[in-house]
Amino acid sequence: MAGKKRSREYDHESLRDEREYGFYWYSGVWHILRPVLIGLAALVLVFGLLSTGYGVIHDRFLSAVDPQDTTEVPISIASGSSLTKVAGLLEQQGLIKNRSVFKYYCDFVGLGQKIQAGDYQLSKSMDMFAIADKLTTGDGKPMTAKMVLIPGWTVEDLAAKLKDQGVLADENAFLQQCKTGEGLTDYYFLQDVLKTDRVAQRKYLLEGYLSPNTYEIYTSASSTDILKKLLDQTDKVFTYEWQERTAELKMTMDQVLSLASLIEKEAKAPDFAKVSAVFHNRLDSKMKLGSDVTIHYITGERRMSLRNSDLVIDSPYNTYLYAGLPLGPICNPSPEAIQAALYPDEVFVAERYLYFCSKDPDTGELHFSKTQEEHDRAVKIYAPLWQAYDQERGI
Repeated sequence: MAGKKRSREYDHESLRDEREYGFYWYSGVWHILRPVLIGLAALVLVFGLLSTGYGVIHDRFLSAVDPQDTTEVPISIASGSSLTKVAGLLEQQGLIKNRSVFKYYCDFVGLGQKIQAGDYQLSKSMDMFAIADKLTTGDGKPMTAKMVLIPGWTVEDLAAKLKDQGVLADENAFLQQCKTGEGLTDYYFLQDVLKTDRVAQRKYLLEGYLSPNTYEIYTSASSTDILKKLLDQTDKVFTYEWQERTAELKMTMDQVLSLASLIEKEAKAPDFAKVSAVFHNRLDSKMKLGSDVTIHYITGERRMSLRNSDLVIDSPYNTYLYAGLPLGPICNPSPEAIQAALYPDEVFVAERYLYFCSKDPDTGELHFSKTQEEHDRAVKIYAPLWQAYDQERGI
């Protein structure tokens, strides 16, 4: 009997211990889970509030003004327009709900400086994000274009390029204005040219006066607008120092540009000053310049080996037939070529170099000579290369 009683007491004690242990175990778990569950509940609550808040904000500020209205609304963004101005225009046209929100959004995501000028077709069915994306990816027709005038280009080269870019609707009208200078003759250097003899015989009055550079122009720009931009640059490039040097050489600006245009076409930049020295020496010696590039300007064809018929073309630009500089520039020279025309290589001037010819038509490398005999020997060596070059080009 005693053994059974003890066993029962043991059972009661064990049960009591298990209950106490279980209570404490559950208490410990609850102690851990309670803050986690509270946190999850708080997150669900916050998410719900944020979702509701975003929905309200989206509907009120970000969504399309009228998702059902797909009517296209034309919008023009002018070059240089500020983000504030663009946002105001969009709100005014009823394309966005709030200009301030649009502006803050574009600023925040870095689109403020990326809006591109152009003509766009937008609609009220587009939300704010779609409109911002379209304005920054340049889907509109650009209002500006890059215009590059490469050194050595003629006005005809420039006209053809502008026509290809869609800037010029009438290439012939542009060329006619380059010939006459109509509406542009208030520039002092053009006034000087107009006072010269045989000005009416010039192929283009403006040839040589359009400064090579890279320009940004409006696609709607007129011929006068484009030409003024180029002439303004020439006015800046031909500095007072150059004007003084021109007078020191007893030349005119037109003569300097004419000489520079020959240099530009005859040589690569490293040889500009040497070629200039040869031309200066020939002018001082009253020799004909005999420049092939003046024939190219007349015929519109670049031949390394000129034909006898080319040499006798009766044109005031033909420096094989007429002494001195051609009637006017034969291209639009770079500032480097103008610098060379004004400051020829002093060593070549002093040593009286009078001739040069091409050593390699592909690289433009030149051979310089002092005498006719030296020049004739060089021509005999290099003439076959010129002929091969022409044959490869089908001339």
